[in-house]
Amino acid sequence: MNRMNKRLADTRAQGRKALVAYIVNGDPVSEATLPTMHAMVAAGVDIIELGVPFSDPMAEGPTIQLAHERSLVHKTSLRSTMAVVKAFRETDNETPVVLMGYANPVERMGYQAFAESALAAGVDGLLTVDLPPEEAVALNDELKKVDIENIFLLAPTTTEARCADVVKQAGGFVYYVSLKGVTGAGHLDTAEVQRKVEMIRGLTDLPICVGFGIKDAESAKAVSANADGAVVGSLLVAEMGRLAGQPVEEIASAVAALIKPLRLGLDELTH
Repeated sequence: MNRMNKRLADTRAQGRKALVAYIVNGDPVSEATLPTMHAMVAAGVDIIELGVPFSDPMAEGPTIQLAHERSLVHKTSLRSTMAVVKAFRETDNETPVVLMGYANPVERMGYQAFAESALAAGVDGLLTVDLPPEEAVALNDELKKVDIENIFLLAPTTTEARCADVVKQAGGFVYYVSLKGVTGAGHLDTAEVQRKVEMIRGLTDLPICVGFGIKDAESAKAVSANADGAVVGSLLVAEMGRLAGQPVEEIASAVAALIKPLRLGLDELTH
């Protein structure tokens, strides 16, 4: 059992909601990522999603698009992102790390080389936004050899039949996108989220985490009421962008300060 599966099994057993948090590697400067990852864990994050910057992040709203641009200025790459995970593992060998990005860098590296490098770095999961399940079979085969989970997105517009097909390929957890549009969008319909989560729950035993549109503790609680956890990203990335040029310790501390009330809010749902 890899770190992510163990962590999600533990949170379920404890009746806790998992808090998954996303930042972009190399944003706003390369030196900020590692201390921010450690600060996130100290503030109560269960799983880190580390964004691999890409020149055409089609699923992202303006906030995260800008983060990708800031990161790419420093020539951040898939390999340098793995190097950050490896450095993180020197002092934290328990917190799961998921790489989140786009297919092109993985394709260029090659599936076998990627899987072996990710294992050596200490990666636990992969989420490639633009790689549909039908085209992920070969990648999945390589990931399974090294016990790395492949995570897939489900959207409000995904039919039940399509959801059933997707979850057959999925591992780790199912990431349900709580609203139509890109990351950072608004108009969160919590009743619809709950209805969709219940439908997905009938199709898989995998944990279900809900992301997109989470702005505060109340929205995190609302989307997690019948899910296994919440995913927050744009809120943290916006703060990191706002503090560009400040000391990295200040950036890490500010991100932790945003996470703490989310953690407290989710803990109110503990049963």
